Amino acid sequence: MKLANEHILVTGGAAGIGAALVLDAAQEGASVSFCDINVEGGRAYEKELLAKGLSVFFTQADVSNFDNVSSAHAKMVEKFGAVTGVANNAGVNAYFDPVTMTDEEWNSFFGVDLKSVWHTAKCVLPAMRAAQKGAIVNIASIHARMTFPGYFPYAAAKSGVIGLTRNLALDEGKYGIRVNAVSPGYTLTPLLQSWFEQEPAQQAAAMKVQPLGRMAQTSEIAKVVTFLLSADASFVNGADWIVDGGLHARFA
Repeated sequence: MKLANEHILVTGGAAGIGAALVLDAAQEGASVSFCDINVEGGRAYEKELLAKGLSVFFTQADVSNFDNVSSAHAKMVEKFGAVTGVANNAGVNAYFDPVTMTDEEWNSFFGVDLKSVWHTAKCVLPAMRAAQKGAIVNIASIHARMTFPGYFPYAAAKSGVIGLTRNLALDEGKYGIRVNAVSPGYTLTPLLQSWFEQEPAQQAAAMKVQPLGRMAQTSEIAKVVTFLLSADASFVNGADWIVDGGLHARFA
């Protein structure tokens, strides 16, 4: 129970990696608050986990909107007390043409994939500073190191997440707060699986380059995150942990 007596906040927790994070943190003894724009999915997942005896709380939030995040954070604190750990998981993919992408599309995308990390930090850092303790883990991506045609400007946002992680790690370290990033590779989320169902040739091509001969389960990403949130990772700070089965180690 490496997260006993902790209050963990997970963004984008209704499905995929976020849902795995909520489950693993709760199973490790934490009280887990999670938010999502998918209200129906979030409430259903909350009900499912409560039925298993786990300590969880769901509230709606659009993480690109600070007022939304602040309101959700207040509800979480009222429910479980000060947040002691954060997993910034919420994100969307991007498939834009750099010429035709509009300012509105740019701002909307970066609001979710990059700005939201600042929003949650702005909410939780005052209490963490006062307690002289805390941990934040930001979900980046292998795209921050190498990317793929047609993903503009996804790599830029995820690179920004890693840069922001380093800044926070250096600025907040004096308060005993650790900030790290996790960069997953191919992970079998519902979104990826539905895409593979539509594009089986893409699945076959992706499988050919996996050094371990398979892709990650969402639970495998979650376990790395919960480790980084725990006291077991007490001297890990400002790091980007690549969890891609070795994909980044091979030539294109």
